Amino acid sequence: MKTRKHIYGNCNMVGKNIERLRKERGIKQKDFIAQMQSHGCDINPTSYSKLEGQVRLASDKEIYVISKILKLPMEALFESTD
Repeated sequence: MKTRKHIYGNCNMVGKNIERLRKERGIKQKDFIAQMQSHGCDINPTSYSKLEGQVRLASDKEIYVISKILKLPMEALFESTD
């Protein structure tokens, strides 16, 4: 599993949790992006990487689709793990 090359930004509150939850489930980023696209969320790898890295805002639709894929309530994406 690759480690993050850059520090996290501060443009969203969910990116770090999404990355952690995706990795805990053993889902590769490209496979996760494909699942998002199959749920009607048009996102490319660069944009998704920036979402996880917290260097861009996450849309409400993206948060909704991600929570459905991870089978979690949306609120769980905002929970602090620090």
